[in-house]
Amino acid sequence: MGCGGFTCLKNALCALNVVYMLVGLLLIGVAAWGKEFGIVSSITIIGGVIAIGVFLLLIAIVGLIGAANHHQVMLFLYMVILFLVFLFQFGVSCSCLALNESQQEKLLNATWASMTNQTKEELEKQLNCCGLFNDTNIHKEFSTCHAILGVWLAVRYRNQKDPRANPSAFL
Repeated sequence: MGCGGFTCLKNALCALNVVYMLVGLLLIGVAAWGKEFGIVSSITIIGGVIAIGVFLLLIAIVGLIGAANHHQVMLFLYMVILFLVFLFQFGVSCSCLALNESQQEKLLNATWASMTNQTKEELEKQLNCCGLFNDTNIHKEFSTCHAILGVWLAVRYRNQKDPRANPSAFL
């Protein structure tokens, strides 16, 4: 059967979840490496990155088991969680895009003023800068295509009949 069939969707969903697992492990590894070599000194940031990595790893495991076994409940849970992650990412993206340059500057100034001197010194040391505004701003692109792809694949795969399944079985 061509792509879009049961086996193709199953393999695509499994591959996507393996990539999610690798990204989760990479996040955990990078956080541990950053702490070990003193690149990041904030335990809050390291804990957050590790928590996100573990969350992504667990979601990928749920998706992989659901896809491999064609388990309807796990696939539905996986779809709901990926959809909620997509909504969160979309909301954060819209919030960021809604701030114009002057509002961003006001927010940065207020945040910088509320920081302790020790935190400011650590940031200046790590970023090789002095003060709030300088030339070290790095713009990163943000994409939610992976979440949309995961939901679409899960919906397509979940709603297909397993050709090996017993037709008289309930689920």
